Amino acid sequence: MITTDIVSIQKEYFHSGCTRSLKFRLDALHKISSWVKEHEQAILEALKADLNKSETEGYLTEIGVLNEEIRYLSKNLHRWMRNRRARTPLMLIPAKSFRVCDPYGVVLIMSPWNYPFLLSIDPLVGAIAAGNCAVVKPSAYAPQTSLVISRMVRECFPPEYITVVEGGRAENAWLLEQAFDYIFFTGSTSVGKTVMEAASAHLTPVSLELGGKSPVIIEESADLDLAAKRIVFGKFINAGQTCVAPDYVLVPESLQDRLQEKLIHWIDVFYPANKQGLIADYPRIVNEKHFNRLLGLLQNKKIIKGGESSRQSLTINPTLITGVLPDDPLMQEEIFGPILPVLTCNSLSQAVEFIRSRPKPLALYLFTKDNSVKKRVYRELSFGGGCVNDTLLHVASSTFPFGGVEASGMGSYHGKASFDTFTHFKSIVDKGMWPDPSLRYRPYTMATINWLKRLF
Repeated sequence: MITTDIVSIQKEYFHSGCTRSLKFRLDALHKISSWVKEHEQAILEALKADLNKSETEGYLTEIGVLNEEIRYLSKNLHRWMRNRRARTPLMLIPAKSFRVCDPYGVVLIMSPWNYPFLLSIDPLVGAIAAGNCAVVKPSAYAPQTSLVISRMVRECFPPEYITVVEGGRAENAWLLEQAFDYIFFTGSTSVGKTVMEAASAHLTPVSLELGGKSPVIIEESADLDLAAKRIVFGKFINAGQTCVAPDYVLVPESLQDRLQEKLIHWIDVFYPANKQGLIADYPRIVNEKHFNRLLGLLQNKKIIKGGESSRQSLTINPTLITGVLPDDPLMQEEIFGPILPVLTCNSLSQAVEFIRSRPKPLALYLFTKDNSVKKRVYRELSFGGGCVNDTLLHVASSTFPFGGVEASGMGSYHGKASFDTFTHFKSIVDKGMWPDPSLRYRPYTMATINWLKRLF
């Protein structure tokens, strides 16, 4: 149920100052960690109900990553909270210069359905670590996980500190009308634009974790078997419904057939189908709307593997497509499903130009043994983050930021980046009272100017 004064209630609680101490923040993180461990099975069952995720995949991609993030935050929080000293310019001496870590206040966290538990709670623990109050809005497309999140927050925290608002578009619209101190949104680029527009009414700062078409570049020196194995892992986990999933592959024409053979091999190994064409513990497409969209992308395509689908179970088997043209509808939008186009390019330069001609991707994956190729790709292409000779793994690290660029996102989080995202850094000059030189005071003379020129 929507409480119209929820933001003002949380702001009053925030201004009491109780969320600011290290002990309070660590206790809150510990409560979440303990609750997750105690109710691990309930979380996994909710993920199974919403997306048909297996227990292994649910733990690997959601619970395990969250556990590591909480551990990392808890271990390092005492250092991050310290005032940060800065050099004092000669003109300001005597003085001390430093930055004070200041929580924003009340933050709104809006999460998607594809990793519904992780992408709700991961930013939440960052907001908590930074000393904020928070309102969490889970996706209505993952209702069972939303119920689990609501239960967890209700059992761990008072609503004036952390609360959950469940519901759909009406609740989203209402929340975006409120005067939050910070908004953290994960979802599609189109909805991200709506969030940013709404935030502008209150000049609320935002982080937008969006998506895009994340390419894979296969360079001539690549280990094709390893590349295929890791592409299949990254593409088809969660049935391709991952914001950083490989969206398409660029491979030299001379290597195309060999790469496709190896991709097919690893699909068969990882996703064996029974006589009915069904794959055990295979995640479903989230709803019929997205299922129909994906089937539409397959129309009149040259499918070399997969393509089987079940409307009853909302599943589409891992699918490889070739013969796709750059202007094909399949190449105009993020696929966000288990469909992988394989395109040819004659050179690394051609691959670079192809990627440059499109919106900057959230992730990029390069398979090569050539260090000069690595350096060139780092230098010439702009993207949120990525991997060399692997896929997805950069998302699982708490030691460096994760985020997009331009259409693929704004801002970053994970580890210290989460703390920094939900923190305002106040710059302070603590000025000594003596001496008090007259240079800055009127009346100004030529001597004043001459002294200033020596100082600056």
